[in-house]
Amino acid sequence: MKSQGKWQTSKVLGALSLAAAFASPASAEMSAEELAKLAQNPVGNLISVPFQNNTNFNVGPRDGTQNILNIQPVIPIEVNSQWNVITRTIVPVISQPAFVSGEDRINGIGDLQFTAFLSPAIPKGAIWGAGAVVQMPTNSNDALGNDRWGLGPSFVMLNLKKGDPWVYGFLVNNVWSVGSGSDASYNNFLLQPFLNYNFEGGLYLTSAPIVTADWKADSSQRWTVPLGGGVGKIFHFGKLPVNTQLSAYYNVAHPDNAANWQLRLQVQLMFPK
Repeated sequence: MKSQGKWQTSKVLGALSLAAAFASPASAEMSAEELAKLAQNPVGNLISVPFQNNTNFNVGPRDGTQNILNIQPVIPIEVNSQWNVITRTIVPVISQPAFVSGEDRINGIGDLQFTAFLSPAIPKGAIWGAGAVVQMPTNSNDALGNDRWGLGPSFVMLNLKKGDPWVYGFLVNNVWSVGSGSDASYNNFLLQPFLNYNFEGGLYLTSAPIVTADWKADSSQRWTVPLGGGVGKIFHFGKLPVNTQLSAYYNVAHPDNAANWQLRLQVQLMFPK
């Protein structure tokens, strides 16, 4: 595990060094607070690459530790002067603890998710985006995903006003399995409310718990409901703005073998236009 951690750290630092050389000059014209609020907008006109590392504690019957590094490039596409399409790809790199004595830890890639939101380029009132999410069976090991494709709707809405330190809203989707496969079908729900309070200088408080439901599971094993939050800060690596977050969440409801605590660390490379 130590060697894997060093590899992840060197990969992030290498990306920072490369990205700094191509940082947009527009970032120098924005204040740290403006950059923080831009990073908090899921459908903002911003190219970014978040590396979100989630460490889940007390997973499985042996109370192991699971680690999931989500690599989440976000790329906006201008349709015309009125509409943008915001694409987000999530590639999970998973380290799964052994559930049975004698088994080894499993490391590999999970199932990729791709979301595309259609969003007004110049919103009037609340900012929103609507689209679809696709789940692809890209897992490198059967224990890290499902062999069926998935498809469903996705929607995001938030409040972000100039001069207002609060940024709040929610993201929601539901993914149903489609087609055939040897694994069981699935029907998974996700709701992520988010609440941020921004200070001058790019420092902010944040809470963005990820609530999930497995509609195929028994009612007592269906929901995962976290509560918690943390702190974020905008830094600059050369001219490149970098959004960082550290937060912790306690699952007040969760399936029997799911984690009860999560520690989340995020580093987001930002390329404002």
